[in-house]
Amino acid sequence: MYTATEFTPIPALIGGLMIGLSALMMLAFNGRIAGISGIVGNLFHSQGHDRLWRVVFVIGMLGGAALYGLLGEPGLTLHLEAGLPLMLLAGFIVGLGTRLARGCTSGHGVCGIGRVSPRSIAATAIFMAVAGITVFVTRHLLGA
Repeated sequence: MYTATEFTPIPALIGGLMIGLSALMMLAFNGRIAGISGIVGNLFHSQGHDRLWRVVFVIGMLGGAALYGLLGEPGLTLHLEAGLPLMLLAGFIVGLGTRLARGCTSGHGVCGIGRVSPRSIAATAIFMAVAGITVFVTRHLLGA
């Protein structure tokens, strides 16, 4: 069983290659960026074929996670220390950030950087800086 602190280069490489390949396939076959916030955000505002691929994409993401939960490594558990109100607030802030950045980490970080988009490179740098500051503040200043 892997823990969050173990160095696992082979599974990380395989996972990264699979994410990159799926983003490339999405762009090549559908002409779309695999940005999750845009896919989910426009799920209910689209029609016909545009809605169908979005539904299939979301089902695939949720189904893949569920399948891993059922067939994956035994003993792998998720422990959250934050309560529901804090998680809802965090989700709202993340959603607000994806609107302000006009995309999420998957759209900017995976697809945008791969296309050498200056806007995506800047957005990803800001995402990472804010994440680092958030971890520092919550762990070292707030003691959480």
